Amino acid sequence: MVGACGARVGRDGTVACGNYGRLTSAALDPVEKKPLAEWMPGSYVLSVGSYGCNLACPFCQNHVIAAAREDSVPWRFVAPGDLVDAACRLKARGNVGIAFTYNEPLVGWEYVRDTARLAHEHDLKVVVVSNGVVCGDVWHELLPLVDACNIDLKAASNEGYERLGAGVFDTVVGTIAAAADCPTCHVEVTTLCAPGFVDGRAVDRIARLLASIDPSIPYHLTQYVPRFRMADVPALPDAEVRSYADIARNSLAHVYIGNM
Repeated sequence: MVGACGARVGRDGTVACGNYGRLTSAALDPVEKKPLAEWMPGSYVLSVGSYGCNLACPFCQNHVIAAAREDSVPWRFVAPGDLVDAACRLKARGNVGIAFTYNEPLVGWEYVRDTARLAHEHDLKVVVVSNGVVCGDVWHELLPLVDACNIDLKAASNEGYERLGAGVFDTVVGTIAAAADCPTCHVEVTTLCAPGFVDGRAVDRIARLLASIDPSIPYHLTQYVPRFRMADVPALPDAEVRSYADIARNSLAHVYIGNM
């Protein structure tokens, strides 16, 4: 039995990681692309993704793999040690570590954990780009292994997350707060300005909430690009995204605009 996320499976009465080591994507990216604006700027990170996600966002920018299942997208098994070896070979090109991204990496958190442990033994950094919908015990186990993360805060209420298929607003906020409280993990937050989902009031609420956790948290507002089930919905005008950034700057010191 496969879960709704497409990555967790039922085996012998337990839930297991069905996409363990199954990589669909890999690229050597600038850390700024994660996006991380205030962590090791100018460096690169080997970025990898699998398939599956525990949300069902109609505006998903990576739906080809995030909404995929094992039989609907090409993948290649890469053991943790082999991924670490590949990352080490890329050090000469400026690579500083491994980023788990593209799909939702925490639906396969066991692979992140096992690879991260080996990565640190080889002086590699570990980055996680996640929607933050994760149980607290899993996140607390992973946090000591994560050097930097970007958490995608997609809505400003539980009602907003219900429209995304799953997730709880307070859970994502708790994920961010735990990362901010971890002395060895750098955290940044992103919100996609999707029409009908995020407006100025939502950005204001999110920015105020982040400021209550730590006003120095870098906050990224990215411009929605028509994709997936919202391919016929145009992007917000540049000026409107900039106005949202101005709202966020009333509460936060470090606000960035992406995808424009």
